[in-house]
Amino acid sequence: MSTRREFIKQASLIAGMSLTASMGLTLPAHAAQAGRGEGWRMPDEGEEQQRAFIAFGAQRAIWADYTSGVQSALGRIARAIAQYQPLTVFCRESERRLAEEKCGSHNVTYIVTELDDIWMRDIGANFVINDTGKLGAVDFNFNGWGNKQQHTYDARLAAFEANHYGVANIRRSGLVGEGGGIEVDGHGTGIMTESSWVNNNRNPGWSRDRVEQELKEMLGLRKIIWLPGIKGKDITDAHVDFYARFASPGVVVANLDTDPDSYDHKVTQAHLAILKQATDADGRKLQVHTMSPPMEPRRSRFSKGNPDFAAGYINYFVINGAVIAPEFGDPEADAEALRLLNELYPDREVVQLDIDAIAAGGGGIHCVTNQLPAV
Repeated sequence: MSTRREFIKQASLIAGMSLTASMGLTLPAHAAQAGRGEGWRMPDEGEEQQRAFIAFGAQRAIWADYTSGVQSALGRIARAIAQYQPLTVFCRESERRLAEEKCGSHNVTYIVTELDDIWMRDIGANFVINDTGKLGAVDFNFNGWGNKQQHTYDARLAAFEANHYGVANIRRSGLVGEGGGIEVDGHGTGIMTESSWVNNNRNPGWSRDRVEQELKEMLGLRKIIWLPGIKGKDITDAHVDFYARFASPGVVVANLDTDPDSYDHKVTQAHLAILKQATDADGRKLQVHTMSPPMEPRRSRFSKGNPDFAAGYINYFVINGAVIAPEFGDPEADAEALRLLNELYPDREVVQLDIDAIAAGGGGIHCVTNQLPAV
């Protein structure tokens, strides 16, 4: 079958072009101005959360024979999250019953809306908080990763989500980007890839300095550590959440691909060299840990002959009391990932799940989740 990335080149501009709005909010062009200067910051993922989010939006037009497997994997993630904190699942009216069959009812709320796909991290609101206890949100104008995939409905979800949960300060950035392209420590430092932000398929004519200034203002950052990433090798143009994650302020986990035949081998080596020399916004030299993909993941219909299969342990999701992480059927690599995550998150339980169907589309657990911070 065609991989997801091959399919989107064929179908992304065919489907969804005549879809009608059913989700309510659109943001005025001046919305970004309303919240400037109010001390907003994006909290670290490990700070307390009110709830998490999942988009139960897999469709056969994109996922073909993988669709049911993706829905089951989303269900496993949903049920794992709901053991620790409330979860909201966005789903289509026609799949409301199926969503509950997969995701369960314990600690789960369902909201019916139209969706194009499953990538909640990229299509959801980027929530921010301020010192007065207010909750805000930033909309980075999702455009299907540079118009690579249909996104009419998904482009509206950030504002819909924020409005539903009572966010009065919804700011539309001048930038186009995605939540998977953002990694912050909650204390003023961000890590981003140039390939996904300084890219003409999202932000034509924007220099890195201009992008950086906008990101700092929108997310309350004082410093951004730029990694080069790589353009055109995956649908996201190398989102940072597959390359570097803050475990805590001053502590970073870096993906290190040890397969010399992988294009990511040189990319991750370059990233590691930058991170080892970097300091955060407070002048601390980063403590860097490495996490490598499995060399022998289980062979399945999702991974066999699939160049888009993303076997990355680094794409985990931190929630209240737990870290939801993948396993790929490589006993040695799975155990090493578990060991490191237990070391980095000693106060949380690490839950490893089979998410091969989602990895088949080039993503992971972090890609399909989002969170609402506590205030």
